[in-house]
Amino acid sequence: MMSRTFKTLIGAGALGMASALALSVPASAQIETVASAANPIVELTINEEIRSSPDMAIFGTGVTTRAPTAQAALRDNSQKMAALIKKIEALGVERKYIQTSGLSLNAQYDYRNNEPPVFTGYEVTNQLQVTVMELDRLGIILDAVVAAGANNLNGPSFSIDDDQPIKQQARDRAMERAKVHALAYARKAGFSNVQLVSVTEGFSARGPSPVANMRMMDVAESAASVPIANGQVGTTVTVTFRYQMVR
Repeated sequence: MMSRTFKTLIGAGALGMASALALSVPASAQIETVASAANPIVELTINEEIRSSPDMAIFGTGVTTRAPTAQAALRDNSQKMAALIKKIEALGVERKYIQTSGLSLNAQYDYRNNEPPVFTGYEVTNQLQVTVMELDRLGIILDAVVAAGANNLNGPSFSIDDDQPIKQQARDRAMERAKVHALAYARKAGFSNVQLVSVTEGFSARGPSPVANMRMMDVAESAASVPIANGQVGTTVTVTFRYQMVR
């Protein structure tokens, strides 16, 4: 929901102006009179989102192994991870898009009611972050990494490789909206036009929520290709404009 805040810093004119304004705009707006400006200043924050189809995806995968000793657990894990990385590369994913994201070694205990914990061995987990630039192959790759020995999987999350043209489109829309709203405020306050004083930008990329983490210990009956729905991702630009009202 849009919020509008009117603030008078000096003079009574801005207070009367604030009570006269009843325009509903999809942005936050603030009107103030400042000592350095002869006329009131209107400040608006505009959020503009452009939704478009993604062209890349990132998912996490890896191998978890257990053994009576830490060395054995790590050795077993390393062998399986080497085979997994080799398989991912064989699927056409370049090495630069395969990155280790976590490696852990933990002692494991069996906890029972009212009994001291019993040491059962060590667990090693090695995680990869994989970027896929060919979305039509994503389902095949996900199924293949599990077949190659991965026993945990999370994601995917979708994004756009080069989103600069989309951001520019969002900026253009934000600027058009800001000028319209600022003029409306100015005219209701008895002014005829506005003059842009400053622009401040922020932005973010937002996609569909990633698939929940999945433990893939029992995947013997997995499909030949995991079904994937790419959906759309949103690229949002947040721009704050300050206009001075002029006669």
